[in-house]
Amino acid sequence: MPTIKDVREKLAAKQDELGKVFTEAKTDDGQYDFNKVTCLGTGVKGSVAIAQRVKEMNAELDALAVEAETLEAAEKAAKDHADRERVRSRLPMPGAKGDERRAVIKSLGELFSSEKSYEEWIGRGKPQGIDFTYDIYPSDVLAKGMLVETLMTKALMTTSAGYAPESLRLPGFVEAVTRPLQLIDIIPMSQTGSDTVKYMEETTRTHAAAEAAEGGAYGESTFVFTEKSSDVRKITDSLPVTDEQLDDVPMMTGYVNGRLTFGIRQRLDTQAYVGNGTAPNLRGIVNVAGIQTQAKGTDPVPDAFFKAMTKIRTTGRAIPTHHVMHATDWQNIRLLRTTDGVYIWGSPSESGPERMWGLPVVQNEARAAGSGLVGSFQPAWISAFERKGVNIQVGYVGTQFTEGKRTVRGDMRVALVVTRPAAFCDVTGL
Repeated sequence: MPTIKDVREKLAAKQDELGKVFTEAKTDDGQYDFNKVTCLGTGVKGSVAIAQRVKEMNAELDALAVEAETLEAAEKAAKDHADRERVRSRLPMPGAKGDERRAVIKSLGELFSSEKSYEEWIGRGKPQGIDFTYDIYPSDVLAKGMLVETLMTKALMTTSAGYAPESLRLPGFVEAVTRPLQLIDIIPMSQTGSDTVKYMEETTRTHAAAEAAEGGAYGESTFVFTEKSSDVRKITDSLPVTDEQLDDVPMMTGYVNGRLTFGIRQRLDTQAYVGNGTAPNLRGIVNVAGIQTQAKGTDPVPDAFFKAMTKIRTTGRAIPTHHVMHATDWQNIRLLRTTDGVYIWGSPSESGPERMWGLPVVQNEARAAGSGLVGSFQPAWISAFERKGVNIQVGYVGTQFTEGKRTVRGDMRVALVVTRPAAFCDVTGL
């Protein structure tokens, strides 16, 4: 008897053979001229003979198709039968309808205890032995055994007291909240090879130029230079790490180096703004002697910042480039409205400019809200000089070598130099 595979292969071959006939017979205008057919051999000639052969081949294909459908239906019936058997063999839920013998699977212990003859035997004092006969499927007994239930014992298998599901963790991690770098990006950076940055400042500049009569005395100007200096300070950080942490997590070395580097630069960002200058602290801009001050008083906040800009131009003889303020103070400015409720800094549907009086606003939380700064952040008036950029080293401290630990440390040495303090103005009372 042919199999479904044999019938399908024969059907495909016959189909291809009939297709060749139609391909040869087809004319350019889409009609069929069976006189052109040669693939059927020299024994079949003429359009009538070829057409008769085509009719026979088509009938054979129809018969093969019916045969294939019959065999496929039989295969499907076999699959359906197997599916029904799987459903039939599943463990029924307690209280299921139908076959009462299989409604609830009982263990051997439960069968013994519910047997009437077993109860009578116990009542007679258990003389000699007792025999039992049960009609039970072995699969039912095995299924009951997998539930870990025996006579007088029922232990429920759950994820907390059995096989817990595998715990998968997403790659990477969610970074903790920390203040970003906000100020040092606008401070010009230079390098130095000394532990102190020294520079000359013209502390006296008196111009005495004046008109003079013929034979009269010339005016005499006075110029005085004074040497100034700013000490290089060191900012450090470190982290003890076990050998296993560095060895077993490939990303940890880069993570530690990156975190220490960022932390040191974040501290520089704070020191450059509000450092008190007492060693080993840097002297931040707002604590440099000679910077100007502008109190808000009764002025609107934007007015106070504009007056600070004017002082920098007229007294500091510099061009203001940036405003620096706490995010809360900028919020108060951004939300200013006219008496009829129109937002001055733009509609809430727009992002709005991060600018005031044409200068960019740098939001910095290293200093408490209520004070701001206007400055000319140009290399001529302010620079941070690096003696050594952020350097990361690994070593042992104390007994760490015998404890399988290492300390990763980082440091940088830098000086902040404000060559013209009057190019900066502290705005207070916001």
